[in-house]
Amino acid sequence: MSENPPHGRRPTPRKHSRLRPANGRTTGRTDGTATPPPPPAAPPAGGAGSIVHAAVYRDGRRIATPDSLADTYRRLHEQPDSMAWIGLQRPTEAELLSLAEEFGLHELAVEDALEAHQRPKLERYGETLFVVLRAARYLDAPEEVDFGELHVFVGPDFVITVRHGAAPDLSAVRHRMEATPELLALGPEAVLYAILDAVVDGYAPVVAGVQNDIDEIETEVFSGDPAVSRRIYELAREMVEFQRATRPLVGMLHGLMAGFAKYGTDDELQRYLRDVADHVTHTSERVDGFRSALADILAVNATLVTQQQNAEMRALAEAGFEQNEEIKKISSWAAILFAPTLVGTIYGMNFDQMPELHWTFGYPFAILLMAAVCTSLYFIFKRRDWL
Repeated sequence: MSENPPHGRRPTPRKHSRLRPANGRTTGRTDGTATPPPPPAAPPAGGAGSIVHAAVYRDGRRIATPDSLADTYRRLHEQPDSMAWIGLQRPTEAELLSLAEEFGLHELAVEDALEAHQRPKLERYGETLFVVLRAARYLDAPEEVDFGELHVFVGPDFVITVRHGAAPDLSAVRHRMEATPELLALGPEAVLYAILDAVVDGYAPVVAGVQNDIDEIETEVFSGDPAVSRRIYELAREMVEFQRATRPLVGMLHGLMAGFAKYGTDDELQRYLRDVADHVTHTSERVDGFRSALADILAVNATLVTQQQNAEMRALAEAGFEQNEEIKKISSWAAILFAPTLVGTIYGMNFDQMPELHWTFGYPFAILLMAAVCTSLYFIFKRRDWL
């Protein structure tokens, strides 16, 4: 990748193994004399701004705690063989431009750090590594995964972290490193390892929380909870984001390990980074398993919902059939009872000129007629299974 000329102070290439300054912060002239470092870049207006914490270290121990970028630059110039560790959260453009001018950060990396919403990646610009990480944490109350974004600039004598989001908690990383000065003395690469380790360790509670959610979802699926489909969908989307955070990290760490010999990484750091790579691989495999399990659960849930709908439709059909049978019975009896009513109604008319009105057998004939009609209708309906 092409690289623009640095706009600010940039250390000369080192021949030693680790990314640490060999002879302070001075650059050599062709005549052998040392030139003093350029003056520090002007800090952004507004004082400390978005600086979460800044410290200057030498031989693994803190020697200064500046309260502004300008003070950090000054302390770093004054202390040879020192390292600055600057932590920012959602910095302003002015702050990032000040850091870029002071440490020679590439404009493309600065643009990525300012805009955020980047995929996890590792890029090298000269002697500066630019690392983008996606941290994650599990929120117990809403039972969801919250993702944060972390940008890390690692140079020969500086580490700059730009955080977008609540995770990870880099103060714990700083305390851990300061508690082990022999590890911190290994330089910026050791800080990068500690940050990577903290991000990867932060995945473990997320994996445990998601596993618990999947167990609960399986129970809800077979208990017929109608709201479980939405929960499966939301968790599946979170697993897509989780997969985007972990899968590129595997390749990034393998890329770092491939450069161990070229950049002379300390043997102890090599072991630590290999351990982090193992954890990332395990986490990535678990996330892949979660996505597969959620896809299977969603398919099972769809099958169960279809079966439930079929059972409900069958029940409705059976209820309709039973209602139809009852209607047939009611209609049959209504027809049977209607026949004598019709005969009785005719003979109940008040007409003088009726053939059977004064007939001796008129009444028995009417009764016999009603009985015959009712009996005939009964057997007809019985034969058709209406009764």
